[in-house]
Amino acid sequence: MPPIHDLSAAGIARRVREGDLSPVDVVDATLERIEARNDRTNAFVTVTADLARERAREAERAVDAGEPLGPLHGVPVAIKDLDHVAGVRSTSGSLLFEDFTPEASDPFVERLVDAGAIVVGKTNTPEFGLGCTTHNRVAGPTATPFDLDRIAGGSSGGAGAALADRLVPIAQGSDTGGSIRTPSACCGVFGLKPTYGRVPIDATPDAFGTHSPFTHLGPMARTVEDAALMLDVMAGPHPVDPFALPEPEADYVAATNRPIDDLTIGFSPDLGSYPIEADVQETLADAVGAFEAAGATVERVEAVLEPGNDEILDAYYTFAKALWEGLFDALEADHGFDPRGADRDRLAGTTVETILEAEDVSTRDLAAANRLRTTVFENLQSILAEYDLLVTATLGVTPFEIGELPETVAGESIDPRRGWLLTQPFNLSGHPAASVPAGLADGLPVGMQVVGPRFDEATVLAASAAVERNRPWRETYPE
Repeated sequence: MPPIHDLSAAGIARRVREGDLSPVDVVDATLERIEARNDRTNAFVTVTADLARERAREAERAVDAGEPLGPLHGVPVAIKDLDHVAGVRSTSGSLLFEDFTPEASDPFVERLVDAGAIVVGKTNTPEFGLGCTTHNRVAGPTATPFDLDRIAGGSSGGAGAALADRLVPIAQGSDTGGSIRTPSACCGVFGLKPTYGRVPIDATPDAFGTHSPFTHLGPMARTVEDAALMLDVMAGPHPVDPFALPEPEADYVAATNRPIDDLTIGFSPDLGSYPIEADVQETLADAVGAFEAAGATVERVEAVLEPGNDEILDAYYTFAKALWEGLFDALEADHGFDPRGADRDRLAGTTVETILEAEDVSTRDLAAANRLRTTVFENLQSILAEYDLLVTATLGVTPFEIGELPETVAGESIDPRRGWLLTQPFNLSGHPAASVPAGLADGLPVGMQVVGPRFDEATVLAASAAVERNRPWRETYPE
């Protein structure tokens, strides 16, 4: 048997059910690897060793007693430090919450635990998730295992790094503008932003205001099957989320074995207007051959989105600012902080600047952004009426050095904060989108974004799994 850290979540669960692998041994091996390697990437902020070992012993007793076992029984999982695990420190990457411990778990965490998964820790994120790179004043920066001087992406950067360094087999991410797909691309792993509402979010006491732009929870993993297994567990309605979708009809794990020879795929690496570096373009052009090798038809699509990337990013910022503007008020109303006064110095300067900038957004700005958002949605609906899937770059660049932000891509000036991402349109529209490892460019990972019709994660998973079968990426991870 391969070392435990090389096993997939599905492989661990299967061996545990068959009695060939002890949950205690799995968790011990996982914690030992985190202890030995976490300093390399700084993926984990908090490691829940005692709790994980306690849960592993309970899981082993259930196996020995012949009790019914969940689909993730005995599988270690990492949770992003923006989200809550009962009794476990949850910092949100902020000094304000450095010692905060929630009393209750988020709904998706409860579902993972009920399915038998064992939480081994919390992964790093920028302060309140406000960033596409992962760095904060609580834990510092997180690096991609492919080059420890380069970014892991954000805001689920800790999750991406933990997976690529084989510290855990599965991890959870959240995505408001690319925060699952960006670190997946930077770390060479698979990450899926499901259809908006597929995985419920507990945003109380502001269950409506935090849903714009569309925030998604989703799975990240080294294999497509593992992500599908996670999504099967996480998806479904919940009474705390007014936007949660009904139970999915699809079996996501079964979808990973579906043939794709009946699919027609539109390939637009730059969505018509996003700058892409030449090495990323070359890697993608080679990677799309995996769809053709699996029998699908791939057609080049030149112009996809009528608004250009700058207009889309401006609209995204308008929505995001409206969301961020409420953050200071929530810190005061819900937690008793004074973020505009006494507690301001405990926030990162970039966080304060972002919030203060947000105060200038007007209702007219929001109305104009909503009109552009509708145009983006209509453009994507038209493309996905003609093609079964749309494939693009996830990012226009490979991972860059920690502490730096690109000012140009392919010789074109960009917004350094987010102008190198091709992810925001699909948060505005709510379509499911995954980042699939496309290969390496000069030793650094490149992500290929696979976008599907709303509510059709199954086809995204089927196509992604076909890429994995034709171009397996498991051997690319650094030792």
